Amino acid sequence: MKLFETVPSPRPCPAPPDAYETAARTPRAGGVSDVFSPGVDHRVLEVYARARDPHDPLELRDLWLGRVEHELGRHALRPALAETWRAGRPRRTVTAEEVLSSRATVRFVKELFNSFFRDDLYGELRDSARYILSSGSIDEERWGLPQSLKECIRYALDRDWYGYSDSRGRVPAREAIAAYENARVAGTRYTADNVAITMGGTFAINSLADFVLHGGARPTAPALCATPNYPPLVEAVARRHDVRLVPVPSEHGRTGLDPLIAALTPETPLVMLQTVGNPTGAAVREDDLVRLIRAASPSTVIVLDECHEWLGDYEERSAERAAPGVVRVSSLSKTWSAPGLKAGWFLADPAFIDEYYEYASSSFGGPPSFFYTTIEVLARLERWLVSGVETPGAAEVKEFESSYAIDLPRLQDAYRGYRTERLRRAEALTVLRDAATVRLADIPGRVLPPHFSINTAVELEGWDDSYRCFRDLLRETGVSVYPGILNFCLSGSAVRITTARPWEDLAPALDRLRPRAAAVNGR
Repeated sequence: MKLFETVPSPRPCPAPPDAYETAARTPRAGGVSDVFSPGVDHRVLEVYARARDPHDPLELRDLWLGRVEHELGRHALRPALAETWRAGRPRRTVTAEEVLSSRATVRFVKELFNSFFRDDLYGELRDSARYILSSGSIDEERWGLPQSLKECIRYALDRDWYGYSDSRGRVPAREAIAAYENARVAGTRYTADNVAITMGGTFAINSLADFVLHGGARPTAPALCATPNYPPLVEAVARRHDVRLVPVPSEHGRTGLDPLIAALTPETPLVMLQTVGNPTGAAVREDDLVRLIRAASPSTVIVLDECHEWLGDYEERSAERAAPGVVRVSSLSKTWSAPGLKAGWFLADPAFIDEYYEYASSSFGGPPSFFYTTIEVLARLERWLVSGVETPGAAEVKEFESSYAIDLPRLQDAYRGYRTERLRRAEALTVLRDAATVRLADIPGRVLPPHFSINTAVELEGWDDSYRCFRDLLRETGVSVYPGILNFCLSGSAVRITTARPWEDLAPALDRLRPRAAAVNGR
């Protein structure tokens, strides 16, 4: 049985000419913004001021939704929540620092996140959503897993490769990941001892939070979570330890880390940071990241969520990312369009990985062995791609174990298809993102041009609450957007639009937003 015995032709991954033409236009100057700040505004403070118990996240959630229902008037879905808001009154004065340091804030946003997906978008409001631009994921049927990797899954199934395995993952797959990461980050010397394969990014950070923050002497300082950030990740940290949210602003597509560096103390146990922001698509400044790593105490673990580092020209990554206190997390969810496979990896110091082995073997046994071949092949093909290999030769064949029975012509066909598909896909998704930015810049408001990933943040005129904006737009246009507050954007009305959708859906959805946004002041 040979790997790559049959590999289907690569997906076409198209973006139509209209999308290219739109993307080539210069966005309307007044419709774009280069600055984004996720700090705390008066609407957040008002909810905390009215709560009977400001430490109760469910009450905070209901007050937030109650105000939205009250403001919706005759369009309210939950009159009882609206009445709760109307019956309330300010009870205290609350500061932004109190909000950012409260355990209730993390859970409140996570509960609002749950309500958005469970109760609203895929609950009572599902029939209203004709166009869903709030998913945060790629349309897998259009731009799914490359065909060469799908062949690896079929091959593993035919070989019945789904038994017990090392809790860190199979050694050849870990070696392939280490070599790939060495190609991505100049100056690093990773080996298999630096790698642990995981069940995706969210699971990885959840397990890392549990591993780092449980047991031993409990630090007095809180863990630091930069915002914007993904609620399940922040909640995973907050369940184990006190958390302080640290808003980090972005400008011209780059996120500065001065507030995060200033919040560090020698007792800080953990820092969690997305290296490309969601929803902004802005990347951290690499020199700021180096300063953060060097400023941290040797006992501080810095967790870098690198899952959105794609669809952009990333500046050279510093070898400081391989410092002993840094853990780098990646997954197949975004770059390879496979969130449902729940597969990924993280890199860390060998001593950290050795200790994590005991934690993994006791907590969940190990990652799914069924995907080891897929991960190994992905890492090898991707390394060749980033290294500029156009056609593999005998040396590349020798990277694989003899049991795969790979011959050179078949490997060349598989890599040719992979390379073609990855480049086509990246081009199409970038064109769609740029075209959406141009379209959004024509709508009254401000769009933040993203430099990476598949999301675009926009603040439309006439709203000061992102959740209210979602409800109004869905009711009146049939288009679902993602409220920025769900990613800890605690000020303003920024909503997120996922642009990795077929142009035949994305274009009419954006067209529907234009007249609604233009008329908003007359509502």
